[in-house]
Amino acid sequence: MSGRTDAAIREVLAGRRRGFGSALVMAGPAIVASIAYMDPGNFATNIQAGAKFGYALLWVVVMANLVAMLFQALSAKLGIVTGTNLAEMCRRHLPARVTVPMWIASEVAAMATDLAEFLGGAIGLSLLLDIPLLAGMVVTALATYAILMLERRGYRALEIAIAVLVGVIGVSYLAEMLIAPVDWAAAGFGAVVPRLPAPEALTIAVGIIGATVMPHALYLHSGLTQHRAPARDDRERALLLRYSNREVLLALTVAGLINMAMVVMAAAAFHLGHDDVAEIGSAYHTLTPLLGPAAAGIFLVSLLASGLSSSAVGTMAGQMIMQGFVGFSIPVWVRRMVTMAPAFVVVALGIDSTKALVMSQVVLSFVLPLPMVALVLFTRRRDIMGPFANGRLTDVAAVAGTAIIVALNVVLILQTFGVSIPGLPDAG
Repeated sequence: MSGRTDAAIREVLAGRRRGFGSALVMAGPAIVASIAYMDPGNFATNIQAGAKFGYALLWVVVMANLVAMLFQALSAKLGIVTGTNLAEMCRRHLPARVTVPMWIASEVAAMATDLAEFLGGAIGLSLLLDIPLLAGMVVTALATYAILMLERRGYRALEIAIAVLVGVIGVSYLAEMLIAPVDWAAAGFGAVVPRLPAPEALTIAVGIIGATVMPHALYLHSGLTQHRAPARDDRERALLLRYSNREVLLALTVAGLINMAMVVMAAAAFHLGHDDVAEIGSAYHTLTPLLGPAAAGIFLVSLLASGLSSSAVGTMAGQMIMQGFVGFSIPVWVRRMVTMAPAFVVVALGIDSTKALVMSQVVLSFVLPLPMVALVLFTRRRDIMGPFANGRLTDVAAVAGTAIIVALNVVLILQTFGVSIPGLPDAG
């Protein structure tokens, strides 16, 4: 299947294949990377935002998604133009005293990411089938490994599997929108008018952003594009970039709409009378009497699809990070065991899973600036990117986006540990 896809891509690059079919052939990397924007961490923050503040924080989802589009496009461009992924670029162009801490931090981020994704899928399965959480984790682990094994058949089989799971999440939330009593006028207003209705809304807003732009997705996207029908000259690189940018725009628009749907569903179902709903489990149990068992079941199906797909993609990213930084890889089952271990430890020790999810997002907040800064530095250098180096407008937007995300993640970290920030409302 992958061989046929490579041949079809060559047909597109040669100009012998055009139209919708050509776009379909070129699609894949951005769809896989987009699952990072629909993982269980997004479920948790979006449910809390909608339940607590209704539609007021929808604009935060829109803003975060726009920043994500830019950086995923830059990551894809790095792989297409250089044939090298972000981790490999760090190893080649940065001193060892920088790359070793970056590798360690990125490995920790990969495990923190998988903690949220794997636990989220297991929670969804345990609630859906009414089985113990530990049993749900075992089944989720086996299902995720089965998805990863599809890569043995080539990249295309895995891309299609992830696309199907993304479709399940999208259809699920479309159904939720038809069931929930949505105030569409208020939703539209909330999506375009920035406001923080209460002091604690700042923390939730920063949490939404922290759960959106993910370190592993920045590493992953460059790796997904680097070997996929490599360009042979600048004309082919320009054409690949054009298709890549369109796919990023479409895939992350879908991801953004799904995130907005999560907030809208929570706002419609919980904001009036149940604004204390902040956990996945309580959201499921509250949905049943409010909107019926169908809505609650659809919610769990989407959560399970999110957990399975994002956990598989997280393992792929972890493998790519290790291979890029240190030049070797390990069997995928070993990688899977390593990234799952923290989740099993959390459950075995009886640690509250929701608190563990929150702390995993704090860990990601510490690590996120590293790949963002590296990506901006590499894609603006003409000695690396040649004529495809960032233009002035892209450069300014990327630097501004990095500064905004880093600043907001610092706010999240400080507020998580109860530090009061002068000039900002106290979220406590």
